[in-house]
Amino acid sequence: MGQVSASSSITVAADPKRALEAIADYDTVRPRILSPHYRDYKVVEGGKGAGTVAEWTLQATEKRTRNVHAVVSVSDSIVTERDSNSTMVNTWTVTPEGDSAQVTLRTTWKGAGGISGIFEGIFAPLGLKKIQAEVLENLRRELA
Repeated sequence: MGQVSASSSITVAADPKRALEAIADYDTVRPRILSPHYRDYKVVEGGKGAGTVAEWTLQATEKRTRNVHAVVSVSDSIVTERDSNSTMVNTWTVTPEGDSAQVTLRTTWKGAGGISGIFEGIFAPLGLKKIQAEVLENLRRELA
């Protein structure tokens, strides 16, 4: 069982603090930037920043879904979502880039073992990167 990860980045026309606040706003901003791959999104606790708990179903492929119960922590320029239902962790990192900010979304999890794990390690990151790119593009538009 190996570590599987997918990572995507985008530059947004916002200062890093504003970008981080938008990413950590699970009440208002998050529902507007999610792609159609996310279903049944809801905030369970909090809504802004550390301590927020949100749930959603990620429809990664036609047959592959994941029910996520994300617990949020915030540290400096990083928002971390840890899924209580699995080993999946989403890490949003914001770094200054001139007058803008670079936002990187990285998703990691412990993959399956055996031959299915090999295929998961190859194909899952490719599909997830497309989903990440869509969400990041929606964030870019939201902050424009």
